[in-house]
Amino acid sequence: MEWIFLLMVVFLFVLAVFDLYVGVSNDAVNFMNSAIGSKAARFRTVVIVASVGVLCGAIMSNGMMDIARHGIFRPEMFSFEDVMVIYLAVMVTDIVLLDVFNSLGMPTSTTVSMVFELLGAAFAFALIKVMGGDGAMFGDYLNSEKALSVILAIFTSVAIAFVFGSLIQYIARIIFTFNYKVNLKYKIGIFGGIAVTSIIYFMLFKGMKDLSFMSPDVIAAINENTVVILMGCFVFFAVLMQLLHSMGVNVLKVIVMLGTFSLAMAFAGNDLVNFIGVPLAGYSSYCDFTASGATDPTSFMMDSLNGSAKTPLIFLVAAGAVMVFSLATSKKARHVTDTEVNLSRQNEGDEMFGSSRAARSIVRGANTVGSFMLRITPVSMQRYIDSRFQRPVAAAGSNAAAYDLIRASVNLVVSALLIALGTSLKLPLSTTYVTFMVAMGSSLADRAWSRESAVFRITGVLTVIGGWFITGGVAFAACFFVALAMKFGGVIVMAAIVAIGIFALIRSNARFVHNAKEKNGDELFNRMLSTTDSAEVVKLFREHIGKNVSEVIDKYSDSLIDSTEGLFSEDLHRLRKNRSNLRGFKYTLKTLRRREIICLRRTDPAVMVRVSTPFHLVHNSLYQMYYSLVRIADPALEHVDNNFSPVDRTDAEYVRYLRGKLVILMNETAGNFAALNLADGDEIRAECKALRNEISEFRNKIMVEIQTHDKNITSTTLVLHMLQEIEQIAVETRRIIMEMRKFAELT
Repeated sequence: MEWIFLLMVVFLFVLAVFDLYVGVSNDAVNFMNSAIGSKAARFRTVVIVASVGVLCGAIMSNGMMDIARHGIFRPEMFSFEDVMVIYLAVMVTDIVLLDVFNSLGMPTSTTVSMVFELLGAAFAFALIKVMGGDGAMFGDYLNSEKALSVILAIFTSVAIAFVFGSLIQYIARIIFTFNYKVNLKYKIGIFGGIAVTSIIYFMLFKGMKDLSFMSPDVIAAINENTVVILMGCFVFFAVLMQLLHSMGVNVLKVIVMLGTFSLAMAFAGNDLVNFIGVPLAGYSSYCDFTASGATDPTSFMMDSLNGSAKTPLIFLVAAGAVMVFSLATSKKARHVTDTEVNLSRQNEGDEMFGSSRAARSIVRGANTVGSFMLRITPVSMQRYIDSRFQRPVAAAGSNAAAYDLIRASVNLVVSALLIALGTSLKLPLSTTYVTFMVAMGSSLADRAWSRESAVFRITGVLTVIGGWFITGGVAFAACFFVALAMKFGGVIVMAAIVAIGIFALIRSNARFVHNAKEKNGDELFNRMLSTTDSAEVVKLFREHIGKNVSEVIDKYSDSLIDSTEGLFSEDLHRLRKNRSNLRGFKYTLKTLRRREIICLRRTDPAVMVRVSTPFHLVHNSLYQMYYSLVRIADPALEHVDNNFSPVDRTDAEYVRYLRGKLVILMNETAGNFAALNLADGDEIRAECKALRNEISEFRNKIMVEIQTHDKNITSTTLVLHMLQEIEQIAVETRRIIMEMRKFAELT
């Protein structure tokens, strides 16, 4: 029987590797975003600095994994078998849950997931024991204070971080302006001194307090001389930063990279428990069981887990190595990072989130408050403030960075200070929540949220915050049921769940890579944003509009086939699926138009004026085709859903014939556009005109038959309606060809 538990320990360590990989992929957003968003260094350099910080933090960690041992449940109330099943359930649930968040690009807290998974699994076993009538209460099994402190941390962190991030960034921008390079001469020393001192303070009180060389005597000495240490650091670094600036060193980049290193080190030193604490607790439990000489795993109680245990250095080094590997290779880490950068960027780009009622209400309320403040603020002060927030033309249109080094420095410094202060004051501030909300607050203060983007940005922020709360609930519920399944299913179910979890992880990553290729298929859009050559933008724009209009028309032809065939064969499932797909088309059109308008603004003004009209007319025609498809799909779905009489077979066959001719013309048009053959299409236009005549003749024929034959009015009316919309699609196809030709001639 002992070999089963040895195998469980092996599984725990295997799962720990996966957990480290997916966990670091999500938490990388905490310490890399400011450097990435400001482009303080190349991505590879940022990864190297963060990796060194992670490795140092992991190696120097004191390795005290108490939260998994006795932080959530009371181990003396659970047997060896119980805790092993609990730990196995937690690890499987954690890797799947974090991977889901990574795939969605949503930053979450690994602390929240681990705490609530442990609570969920322990609650499942406590429920079994209480229902078994052992006389104990839930409070005897669980230590729920930690879970409550995590919930409190969300509310506390969100409010404090957002307010201070906004306030400090507002002050910093007033001082330095967007044209900060000309204002650094006499200010950079003081700013650099404050920034680096804040980072040192953070490293002392948060990043290093749990490291192995920080003995109680050292910690006591630091606490007694905190003010002296900080004042000395400020004077030293203020002078040093001023000297570096006079030597031509970009001090702001130094601050950003130092902040990245410190946050990465603190993350590895403090959050390592979230990834390896559980398998190490399982390994410790196995060692205690075997050393005791006990033979019954169901009666051997785990009192030994109440004590602290030191983690061997080899495990810390191995964990650090896996973390570094994850930072360097994980594409999902970049996906999560992109979410925060997108929500806080200063420049134009594609919005990741849509609109929501809550966001719209917040924006309306903010506009009302803003209008009131403008009325009571003196005009001279308004002019002064506006002048400090005036962005240079080059900065406004450049895609060099999502935001500048001033904001990146503020993000890191404020995050470090708040986390350090929270730690010293015993406030449960989460690193994840603080870093994210500071970034959001600073972007708001920096006027990055315009009226055109605010509703989308706020929706994104609310979505992320909602995800934090969802994490706890989902983690608890999922681990609860997984633990119950393992308990009652035995070894076979355990092995099956572990296998399913690993398979789901591998499949998810494969699917993510595939979807990422499709999503990033708009590489042309990114290239247009990154280039400053107007001629290159025009060339890429031609390619972009040809490729995307082609793809849209292809989708339209498929939808037309689905609507008509679904109606004629009375296939309700096909009609419903097609209607659902059509809803997505509208968002695609909206996104496409927005992207291309953004890119048009990057062309030469003369070119923009010339091509603006045909560009908009092309998109107008795409919208008209979309509405025609909706006006076909909706009545067709309603007809079949209501079980009305089927369409006359003869009418259906002729509609198929006409639709087939139109689909061929649409596909030919799409093929021409995909090949960037924008100036051709005379033959297709002629055939579209001929098709209109055929449709008109058939429509007249049906009108006569309504009066002379006993035809079903409902189905016949639907056919007439469909013919009208098919004709309209043919008209818009001709118009698109004509406008695309004009576009090609003008570019």
